[in-house]
Amino acid sequence: MTASNAPRDRYNAVWIIFFILGLGTLLPWNFFMTATMYFTSRLKDPQTNGEHNATANGTVVTVGDNRNVLESKFNNVMTLCAMVPLLIFTCLNSFIHQRIPQKLRISGSLSVILVVFLITAVLVKVEMEPLPFFAFTMIKIICINSFGAILQGSLFGLAGMLPASYTTPIMSGQGLAGTFAAFSMICALASGSELQDSAFGYFITACVVILLAIVSYLALPKMEFFQYYSESNGSRSSADEENKMDLLKPEDQAEKRPVLSLTDEESRPAVSVFGIFKQIWVMALSVCFVFTITIGIFPAVTVEVKTTVADEGNGWNNYFIPVSCFLLFNVMDWVGRSLTAVCMWPGKDSIWLPVLVIARLVFVPLFMLCNVQPRYNLTVVFGHDAWYIIFMILFSFSNGYLASLCMCFGPKKVSQHEAETAGAIMAFFLSLGLAVGAALSFGFRAMI
Repeated sequence: MTASNAPRDRYNAVWIIFFILGLGTLLPWNFFMTATMYFTSRLKDPQTNGEHNATANGTVVTVGDNRNVLESKFNNVMTLCAMVPLLIFTCLNSFIHQRIPQKLRISGSLSVILVVFLITAVLVKVEMEPLPFFAFTMIKIICINSFGAILQGSLFGLAGMLPASYTTPIMSGQGLAGTFAAFSMICALASGSELQDSAFGYFITACVVILLAIVSYLALPKMEFFQYYSESNGSRSSADEENKMDLLKPEDQAEKRPVLSLTDEESRPAVSVFGIFKQIWVMALSVCFVFTITIGIFPAVTVEVKTTVADEGNGWNNYFIPVSCFLLFNVMDWVGRSLTAVCMWPGKDSIWLPVLVIARLVFVPLFMLCNVQPRYNLTVVFGHDAWYIIFMILFSFSNGYLASLCMCFGPKKVSQHEAETAGAIMAFFLSLGLAVGAALSFGFRAMI
């Protein structure tokens, strides 16, 4: 839709705002996952206090044989409480976005997540019994992922109204979120900080980022570049025009804009979710498959690979997974997502894009044949750490690059007035890939 009279994105302000919003969608949840050890430490039985050590997957831990049911099931229940609401509410957002104003969906979701993290930060300093703490934590996880799904779907829909390159900052911001969380985890490990102090820092940092995202979103309608594309989209939009666009444009522009006649209103094409899906199904299934493979292997399989390099007092055994798995994955994923800002090959109609997506299936056996321990069925073929690191670089880079391409191209395969709905549908299939990958991860690990 680029026109010769389209204004410039001065100082890349809109691009930066979308980057901050992308960061705000995933940073809170990444910090929440990083603090898993803090949550499980609050679930210990007071009698045992985790004094006995045991070996779990080759790593000495302090929860050992004395873990109670709440501790042992925390990660499984957390995954369930995260993925199910994420999938359900992303699906709902594909339909309700035409009925609920965009400003309410985005700012409202950010506000709820901010409140949840403020409560979580306060509770770090409050003593609670294990069972109420467990239940309240799961309720917070459900809230974060429910409103996070609405936020993410609405954000991709919003970016769909702008040029294709403006989906890139969202994906790049999300990639940085994981990198930031992984780096924080390594810093906490190096500093030897108490779990409670580290967790409090995680939650307060998340609150600051969410608050920054809210301020950035409120500044977005004041940008001339954004006004141009949102109003151009609004001239052909349907059901939510009066609810949505009036909230996004300044009053002086509202007065200058010509009033649409009744004939114009009646001639606006209706938006069909299923009709749009028929046009973008290749991109939708591609992004779904990308994340199915990624979550199926990472971190369920990758986190259990053990180093074969002898520890000579440098602590490599302790840092191998935090650095080679979490940090490396998130850095290269971020690089892949960000690269689409300057390179978008293959094109949206090229057969090579789905071919490359399917080719990522090769990473499943490659990581299974690394030094995953314990193992009962397969032999180790790629035992050296270097193989694991090479696979991780290719795996994470391809995840970020191909997923970002799919999310950029999806809304551009439909008419402009259908772009927001297309963005929401793409976000749903992204979430579907996460959920399917989480389910397959149990099977992939069992095969080893």
